[in-house]
Amino acid sequence: MAERRVNVGWAEGLHARPASIFVRAATATGVPVTIAKADGSPVNAASMLAVLGLGAQGGEEIVLASDAEGAEAALERLAKLVAEGLEELPETV
Repeated sequence: MAERRVNVGWAEGLHARPASIFVRAATATGVPVTIAKADGSPVNAASMLAVLGLGAQGGEEIVLASDAEGAEAALERLAKLVAEGLEELPETV
């Protein structure tokens, strides 16, 4: 299983707008991805309610994971998005 650990780059954490950006990006990868707090259970990264339910704060470590084909590239892009607090999924890393 591919995995990326990254600190949340949005100062407000994965709440409201950043969560929406992340969920849209996770869905756009076309790869099933999970997200979890470093010490928590993974949830579907394409679910707005699940991502909001994590309550991930700015600077907190999260874990992105997937075992699907194309996971490495998808996780790299999502990790960059989260770490840098970007407004959209980067085309490439």
